[in-house]
Amino acid sequence: MDFSQLNFFAVFLAALASFLLGAVWYSPWLFKRIWMESCGLTELDLQQINHVMVFGGSFVLCLLIALSLSLFIGSNVNVGVAVGTGFIIGLCWVSCALGIGYIFEQRPLKLFLVNAGYSILQFSLTGLVLGLWP
Repeated sequence: MDFSQLNFFAVFLAALASFLLGAVWYSPWLFKRIWMESCGLTELDLQQINHVMVFGGSFVLCLLIALSLSLFIGSNVNVGVAVGTGFIIGLCWVSCALGIGYIFEQRPLKLFLVNAGYSILQFSLTGLVLGLWP
C-alpha cells in the first residue's frame, strides 16, 4: 500500500482514540498509582513536566503508529483482521520488546503489565478504528 491509498481521516481518528485511551489508562481511575509507584515518580514530578512536549509528542507518536499500522494492514481489510493484526503486534512485537528491556533493567512486573496492557489495547483499538474506516 502506498500513501495515496491512506485514509488520513481514519489515521487521525485512530491516533486520537489511542491518545485518549492513554489518558484513561494512566489516569487515577485505572493505573496511575501503580504506574507512578513502579516508575518511582511523584505528583511533583508530573507537575514539572513540559506538558506541550509530553502530550504533543505522545500524540505525534500515536499518529505515527496509526499511519504505519494503516500502511501495514492495507486499505481493503475487514475489521476483524485489522483488530487481530493490531492485537498480535501489541502482544507479540511491542510487549515482547518491552519485556526484554524490562528484564535487563530489572523493572517491576507491575510496570510491565501496565505498559504492555496499554500497548496491546492501543494497537487493537488503532486496528479497530482503521478497520471501521478502510
